[in-house]
Amino acid sequence: MLKRLGKHPAIQAILLRLLVLYLRFVARTTRWTLRHPEHAAPLAAGQGVILAFWHEHLAVFAACWRIALARATGGPVPQVDILISAHRDGRLIARILEQAGAGIIEGSSSHGATPALRQMLRALTAGRTLVITPDGPRGPRREAAPGIAQLAAASGAWVLPCAAVTTRRRTLGSWDRMVFPLPFSRGTIALAPPIQVPRDGAAAALPAIAAALTAARVAAEA
Repeated sequence: MLKRLGKHPAIQAILLRLLVLYLRFVARTTRWTLRHPEHAAPLAAGQGVILAFWHEHLAVFAACWRIALARATGGPVPQVDILISAHRDGRLIARILEQAGAGIIEGSSSHGATPALRQMLRALTAGRTLVITPDGPRGPRREAAPGIAQLAAASGAWVLPCAAVTTRRRTLGSWDRMVFPLPFSRGTIALAPPIQVPRDGAAAALPAIAAALTAARVAAEA
């Protein structure tokens, strides 16, 4: 009975609205600190940037992305597209972020990869910020798939590794051990130095991107 109710469009709409309101409440009651804003120079310059973080930080990012980007650029929030997998959880996150003004590109390494790649290249060429979780949507956890380095090599866009955590949170039992933020907290958004990938250097750059994502996570959690 409860399972059937959870699939009803009206119930899903109510739950979505409650989750959106909750994340806005978290964003407003959290004292956010941005570490190493100097690493956001390509973003502040209005260039196409690939903003990357581990999948476990996705819920925190959904709460703080507008704050993070406004502080990183020191001005208006840049236009953002986020790559989301086409399965149910991905669509839920997409709808949350759409309500906050983000554009959505649906795809993954196993479904819709080619159309998604074309959309991502167009977005980066237009100077938009593209958000990617390189270990999503199914893991392995904290292992970067090669797609992010290949996209950076093909587009010439900088990869900006980052992480976002809050002091009050719950760690979910999902494959990625997703961190779910709680209100009335202190939040840290950490940026690592941006990485530019040569057109023929995707394979060599992938370990450096993964290491930078981990360094950002460690800096945020510290």
